[in-house]
Amino acid sequence: MNQTRKLTYTAILAAITTASSSVVYIPLGFAKIFPIQHFVNILAAVMLGPWYAVMSAFLTSTMRNLLGTGSIFAYPGSMIGAFLAAFLYQKTKKLSFAAVGEVFGTGILGALATYPIAILLLGQEATLLGFIPAFTMSSLAGALLGFVMLKVMVQKKVFSGMLQMKIK
Repeated sequence: MNQTRKLTYTAILAAITTASSSVVYIPLGFAKIFPIQHFVNILAAVMLGPWYAVMSAFLTSTMRNLLGTGSIFAYPGSMIGAFLAAFLYQKTKKLSFAAVGEVFGTGILGALATYPIAILLLGQEATLLGFIPAFTMSSLAGALLGFVMLKVMVQKKVFSGMLQMKIK
């Protein structure tokens, strides 16, 4: 896939994710849980690779913040999750590793990266154990949805040779 097509897909995924953010989210304290972001992270990770997946997550987080449907906590979680999902998929070519990378990257690493933002930049008291379960549940729901959808799309030959994927 050429660079122009990858950039176009990245922009489309970011736009769809941003548009759906006002419809599908779960408010949880000062964070908004957004499983569609994780679903799209899996799609971008498998279809586009690490840097485009991170770019899609960054664009979505930025647009959601500008529109008032997101929070600053969207940046570390979504970007780390997207990168780890794409990296693990790229190394293994297994869709299951992309899903695990998204959940671990967002749920654990993203939550750990968000904690200092809440404490230092926003001056809010936060507990680390509050971020990890929330981020993990959101990323688990989205990753599962992405895994199932991609598995069906590959079986139905929607990608028509675009991906070299093992379904495991």
